[in-house]
Amino acid sequence: MFSGIVEEIAVVKNLRKEKENLHITLTCSFVKDLSIDQSISHNGVCLTVVEVNNDTYTVTAIQETLDKSNLGRLEVGSKVNVERSMKPDAFLDGHIVQGHVDQTAVCTKIEEADGSWYYTFEYDPTKGNITVEKGSVSVNGVSLTVVNSKDASFQVAIIPFTYEITNFHTFEVGTVVNLEFDILGKYIQKIMANYLKK
Repeated sequence: MFSGIVEEIAVVKNLRKEKENLHITLTCSFVKDLSIDQSISHNGVCLTVVEVNNDTYTVTAIQETLDKSNLGRLEVGSKVNVERSMKPDAFLDGHIVQGHVDQTAVCTKIEEADGSWYYTFEYDPTKGNITVEKGSVSVNGVSLTVVNSKDASFQVAIIPFTYEITNFHTFEVGTVVNLEFDILGKYIQKIMANYLKK
């Protein structure tokens, strides 16, 4: 489980396809602290460390993950938001993020707002996911507060610190991002849908 508080940006050093799997090799400052089988969030996707080698580590994404996320779009040199799993005694500074991406979205607008930025994302509402005003959403693994919630889009406000420490500063109109919707909201939505069927 994660909090959506990104630790830093990892850089992709190598990509290797093996049948339907994609082996992703990255480097970041805490490689020396990693161990095999450790879970790390990559742009909001929970992946398991399968190899550690000097200043790099490798994780593997299966086809379903590639289909539901933006990891299949990675290139050598791509910047990836990374976060190690929460410790039981840690502060929950963000919100509960499972590392299970629900779907992707497209950045459709970027507005500068006197030192901060507003990003607009559009997603496919037919997949059954929703946002609510002032609710939580994970965008590329970053815990954010929803503003201007609509049926198929929402905005988030990004402060300079988040802009610099995450890969938000690489976003352009057309950038595809990973979304994980609030787990509590998803449970409530499912319960209500089942109730209304009766």
